[in-house]
Amino acid sequence: MQNSTISYIYSLLFENKQRDLNLLLELAKKEITVKNKKEKIEYEKMVEAELDDLRSELENFQQEKERVRAIVGKVGGVPTFNTKTFNYIFAAIIFITLAVSFLYEDLRLMMIELATAALAAKILYMMHCQSRVNHFQLWMQSSIEWRINEIMKMIRELNDKIDSPPQ
Repeated sequence: MQNSTISYIYSLLFENKQRDLNLLLELAKKEITVKNKKEKIEYEKMVEAELDDLRSELENFQQEKERVRAIVGKVGGVPTFNTKTFNYIFAAIIFITLAVSFLYEDLRLMMIELATAALAAKILYMMHCQSRVNHFQLWMQSSIEWRINEIMKMIRELNDKIDSPPQ
């Protein structure tokens, strides 16, 4: 859920940046009626500068998106090889224990207990992964709150400087 929300937000941001870039490109392609060549050259330079700024902003956004994706992946937002391996082994153990319990009457109780133990281990593992994600979310929220408080302090200081009479 968290990973899909982050992906959705990034896709919206990326679409907005891409749309802005496309609008600027369309604007640059349109024929502009200008009285003299000097104005046209200045306008083209301005459009090129805007396009360069948007391109660099889009590249920075892509880099930031990849950095956040890597961080979320490390915390547990994206299944790793070890997680996938653990899930396959778990599924195999459950399948084998249930199959053996149906085939051999003598081992039924032991296999059901083994399957229950495997389920308990899986639940513990899932709780561990969720606690890591919760810790990461808490850390991110705390750092955002700290930064917002810092910015608010700077704004108050600037307001005090503006409000105070010049000396």
